[in-house]
Amino acid sequence: MDSTRAVLLWEPRRVVPSWAVPAEDMAAALVAGKPATRGADDVGYLLPDVPWRPVLDPSIPFAVHTAEGEVVDIHLGREVRAGAGLRLADPDLDGYVVLDFDVFDSWWEEDEPNVGHPRDPFHRIDVLPSSRRVRLELEGEVLAESGRPLLLFETMLPTRFYLRREDVRVELIPSATRTTCAYKGHASYLSPLVNGREVADLAWTYQQPLPEAAVVAGLVAFFDERVDLVLDGVRRERPVTPWSGRTPS
Repeated sequence: MDSTRAVLLWEPRRVVPSWAVPAEDMAAALVAGKPATRGADDVGYLLPDVPWRPVLDPSIPFAVHTAEGEVVDIHLGREVRAGAGLRLADPDLDGYVVLDFDVFDSWWEEDEPNVGHPRDPFHRIDVLPSSRRVRLELEGEVLAESGRPLLLFETMLPTRFYLRREDVRVELIPSATRTTCAYKGHASYLSPLVNGREVADLAWTYQQPLPEAAVVAGLVAFFDERVDLVLDGVRRERPVTPWSGRTPS
């Protein structure tokens, strides 16, 4: 598929956007598929500021739809990618097909690869050096303490505190977990030893981040949702996000 007419769209309640392309720009056959057996009202994450309907974070598969339309399978020769497309019942998008980002090998926007999901033009990252004193604790043990953190501000997410390795006081055990952010790149996870036990995937690092986040390369951040954070002597409340009660996916 190669198109100069792709459009960026959001299904209702989905946090991240999808690409939709004209069906005639696809070098593949589109065949009616089976709708998902799971309804969109049965899944999602209930955010404190959006209490009436759960949002669909990136862990919810493409097959769960909130918009009306026809699910289609994409046939590439003998290969079938089931449910990888959706023809929306929207006259403004007649002839377009919304595509499942994850089932394709790679995506390119001009000559720049997209990773994770299409980028949201309203989403931004700012990284600022700070001299504020930050201390991270868990179960009474100090995990890290620094007076030189980098503060990463990202749309819709809590401030993340990126610390130098030498400011981390506990042993960090590399994890097999990997995740991808469309704005920061590929993250590797770390499991700190806390009071003699390994806490899985509590921290992460970007070894080769995307240009927007280049200054945090090699630094370590912890999930504020799962640790106690003291900033300038004031203990902060743990933020509530889709990562509050589970490891990344």
